[in-house]
Amino acid sequence: MIHFVLLSIVLSAIPFKAHAYESAGQQFNIQLLTQQNDCIWGFDFLPDGRIVFTERSGALRILNSKTGEIVTLRNVPNVAVKGQGGLLDVRVHPQFEKTHWLYFTYSVATPNGDMTTRLSRAELNNNALKNVQVLFTAFDANDNRIHFGSRLEFDGHAHLFMSMGERNEREKAQSLSYDNGKILRFNEDGSIPDDNPFVKVAAARPEIWSLGHRNPQGLTINPQTGELWEAEFGPLGGDEINVIKAGKNYGWPIITYGREYYGLSIGEGTAKNGMEQPIAYYKPSISPSGVNFYNADVFPQWKGNLFIAALSGQQLRRLVITNNKVTTQEILLTDLKWRFRHVRQGIDGLLYFSTDDGKLVRIIPT
Repeated sequence: MIHFVLLSIVLSAIPFKAHAYESAGQQFNIQLLTQQNDCIWGFDFLPDGRIVFTERSGALRILNSKTGEIVTLRNVPNVAVKGQGGLLDVRVHPQFEKTHWLYFTYSVATPNGDMTTRLSRAELNNNALKNVQVLFTAFDANDNRIHFGSRLEFDGHAHLFMSMGERNEREKAQSLSYDNGKILRFNEDGSIPDDNPFVKVAAARPEIWSLGHRNPQGLTINPQTGELWEAEFGPLGGDEINVIKAGKNYGWPIITYGREYYGLSIGEGTAKNGMEQPIAYYKPSISPSGVNFYNADVFPQWKGNLFIAALSGQQLRRLVITNNKVTTQEILLTDLKWRFRHVRQGIDGLLYFSTDDGKLVRIIPT
């Protein structure tokens, strides 16, 4: 069945480049699926293969990659589109055929004009959102327009992880009284799991799973181990790839491999007892946004590899990992000079990515 689907894709594809790329002995090409007018921040796959995607300016759309048809969903909640805020991630519920739930995150404004991040879900019905439910609104709001974080990931055990940036208030990343600078964990209905690490800690936000993050925009489950992996932006250097564990502190802003944008050091150095070290870090910065493990057979040489969509690095980066150590890194597609926003494996076994200038692209074998 997979071979038949791939044959159809290859025969109908119009490659974006006339030549093929190569990685780990595997030749591939890329196919432009759509060009929109704004950043495609998040995307996911419906069971029938259609792609649901967000535009940061507030549109939630569905693409039929076989026909090219795009529909814009109705009844999307109001979004505060300012700075780095807007309509952010979207995920399809793992049992979508039964539930029809879409989950999505977006920035919202308070009455005084401050902003924070909200998680909602809604049923997809006849190209509209029905039964929209607000599951969570992050505490607390401020008047900054940056570092919303906001990637979503299901763990396969009826839980949902959500990343939350520190909103440029560094000290709050170390405080359990705020959601800023944290990875959060919910039940799929938005309630708090009883085994979250800080549920019984006085004054702690019970949804917190880990702390000490700057601006985490990448979350993915390693299908081989079940572990949660994360990517976050550093300041001037110091971007990180982390394995996220319950209750652990990842250091920001006390430890970091980055520096202030004007050059001075930050915090107390690069290591401290009680704080986790990254699996990998980047100096200079590559701005890692979406991350995803490839786990299909279409590109067998890539199986088990972690892919990073990098913004300032203008690259798709492939990491070969053994026992949670990066053994090889390969930089791909730099000739395109695109800002890569997100990357995900499709249900067809192909690899898809989106860009800040509104492209949705898939990688096909040649």
